[in-house]
Amino acid sequence: MGRPLKSRARNPFLLSPLTRAVVASMMAGGATAPVFGQDVIEEVVVTATKRSESVKDVPLAITVLTGDFTQKRNLDDVKDLVSYSPGVSGNSKDSFIDAISIRGIRTQDFGVGGDPSAAFFKNELYEGRNGSAVTSLYDMERSEVLRGPQGFLFGRNSIGGAFSLHTRRARVGETGGYVNLDLGENSRGVGQGALNIPITDQLATRLAGYFSTEDGYVKNASGGKDLIEHEKLALRWSTAFHTERLSIDTTVEYEDREQSGSVYRAIDEGDTWDTLEAALGPISLSGGSYDADSDLTWGEADDAEITNLEARIEYDFDFATFTSITGYKDHDYYYSEDYDGTPLSLSNYQQDQEGDYFQQELRLTSDTDSALSWYGGVSYYREKIDTMFAFRGSEDAFCQYYGYAYNGMTFTGCQDLYAYYGSPFTSAADGHLSETSRIKGTYTGWSTYVDLNYAFTDQFDVGVGVRYTDDKKDFSLNVPTPESDLGPYWAYGFSTAGYVSDTKSWDDVQTRVVARFRPTDNATFWGSYTEGFKSGGFGSFALEDADGVGVGGGFTDASQADGFRPNAFDPETADAWEVGYNGSLLDRAASVSLTAFYYQYEDLQVVVFDGGASTVKNVGKVDSWGVEGSISAALGPYFDIYLALSYLDSEAKGLEDICGLSDPLGCENSSLFWAPEWTGALTLDGSYPISRGGAITGAFEIFWESERGGGWEDLSETRIDSFAEATVRVGYEAPQNWRIEAYVENLFDENTWDGLNNNGGVVPSHFFGPLRPRFFGVRFNWEWD
Repeated sequence: MGRPLKSRARNPFLLSPLTRAVVASMMAGGATAPVFGQDVIEEVVVTATKRSESVKDVPLAITVLTGDFTQKRNLDDVKDLVSYSPGVSGNSKDSFIDAISIRGIRTQDFGVGGDPSAAFFKNELYEGRNGSAVTSLYDMERSEVLRGPQGFLFGRNSIGGAFSLHTRRARVGETGGYVNLDLGENSRGVGQGALNIPITDQLATRLAGYFSTEDGYVKNASGGKDLIEHEKLALRWSTAFHTERLSIDTTVEYEDREQSGSVYRAIDEGDTWDTLEAALGPISLSGGSYDADSDLTWGEADDAEITNLEARIEYDFDFATFTSITGYKDHDYYYSEDYDGTPLSLSNYQQDQEGDYFQQELRLTSDTDSALSWYGGVSYYREKIDTMFAFRGSEDAFCQYYGYAYNGMTFTGCQDLYAYYGSPFTSAADGHLSETSRIKGTYTGWSTYVDLNYAFTDQFDVGVGVRYTDDKKDFSLNVPTPESDLGPYWAYGFSTAGYVSDTKSWDDVQTRVVARFRPTDNATFWGSYTEGFKSGGFGSFALEDADGVGVGGGFTDASQADGFRPNAFDPETADAWEVGYNGSLLDRAASVSLTAFYYQYEDLQVVVFDGGASTVKNVGKVDSWGVEGSISAALGPYFDIYLALSYLDSEAKGLEDICGLSDPLGCENSSLFWAPEWTGALTLDGSYPISRGGAITGAFEIFWESERGGGWEDLSETRIDSFAEATVRVGYEAPQNWRIEAYVENLFDENTWDGLNNNGGVVPSHFFGPLRPRFFGVRFNWEWD
């Protein structure tokens, strides 16, 4: 909880109370800047390295955002941390995490047979995949965003990086709580609060809750309600039992989310659009360029119910601390969207998913003051997933498009096309081709790890860590033959005679080496080499025959007995080198942080067209390097500034299988188009004391990204221009622990998109997720002890 402002004489090189949270929370380069106290710097302690360490000493590229910071900045869910984490991009308005990019590494398969490249954790427990990983930020202790491969520290395929959330736990011996209310345009109403209750000298409980609702802001020219709306409810109950040696912390958490699915806007220019119109005739997109014009006959939704159970036990043996972390997660998820982004029925997509996840980790961490420190542990997980997919589109639209593509002629629909070939055609009852599938998976894995750190002097130490990982996946796919004369014509290109199954396992040894030099208490230099690994998996929408050849072309009734099996792909790997510096200046009233990195990323798990709709293959190699840095300082007695920048240069090769150009070598040496070269953040905070101990507060925030997009083919029509999003806040903070604030987000009414897809064929290229227009709101917060 924040302390009330006090009137006092102020050293011009000390930061204001408001910005202490900002500077403490934000980090552009290596480690997050420390918290600034009233006269000296208070250290932020993190546990990313499995030990409690001051963040200025951690040899990692890490952004730390305090719980107060996430609340004051209106950060809604875990993906909103992207805006404050240089080198990270890909925030979106849905529950999908496959657009999240950390230094250019991202997930490129939206099915359920693989794993995300950016891993999400809460209280050190893995959060999972699309539909279950995105949860609301409320009653937070801190959030740690780590860039670069984190498999050694976190496991579970965090090859790009990791988002590690830490909620506020029950606090023994403390009574207190808070209430926060936020009202704004679009019928926005947000409320959150918490209450900490001591029960005995050793036992306490904490209750926290969150509710948020907001109407949509995207008009749909095809009719219906405005899109990108939400209603969310979350509850958390935690307990703490602490003795001199033993601590037991438990958490029960539930969240119910109902919100819009992704909103797409087809791009009505370029070769892809011209071909579509040549086949289907003129297509008119209505509304403004940032409105939707979508056929939502099949509905739109992004709904999830998520339950988390966690128990953490620690015991102090004097020489070492034993830690046990046990977690269980259950989720139900339903999703529906109009993927083509047009008023036509070309590609409607649905996903109905349920799953559960169990995790157990045991760890022993040294507590001695000797030159050698260490920790080691073992972990185990088991995930069960059951998902139904559905793709729907107009039969006549498919016939028109493919009739034109293969014959260079225009047709009025399937009757006309089939007559051309001399065959009859009977339309489905609703005139649509509906292709469905069901996937059942059981994924298990275990790992063991050890880290040794030796301090050669008080200033210089070296650490070596090794983790062994073993992952196993049992995967079954069933694709019924659709009730249409077209058969499995478009989405899959095949059907199966019941379930087709396969089991595969992958193992790997990952190494991490870190050297750290601290010539003074205020300066840390470090360098590291880290190996990254993401296990293989199965494509959700493709099939292979006994020779490993993709099956398509309307093939029906493929069976296990005939040697057919799901599409399998191999692991991804990465080798990353980093050097960094963290230091403070001006009598510890300002901080500087720099990180430079280089990595090689190989065998990307990429969706390609190969017989079925989307086979996942290992394609290409990426060489990337970049620089990330931040500086924070005071500007006179009342204002403080924070500036962060990151730069990424990437080059991909071996892209022949995924290049949409007529010359497949034309995509060679492409940059990772989804990741901007430049990202940055600037925050200016002010606090002006007034009579009776209160203060007028204000803040100006701006975040920006350079141009990105275009796809591997570098199409000009699918590029997203550079943009900057600004926010201004003005408020009053009282000495009685309450504050009120008015804010305007997206101050300059900037227009931009979350991302793009080049697509091709009957599905046009499109943008998705327009930014919310200028938005006004008021917030009130009250805390008590």
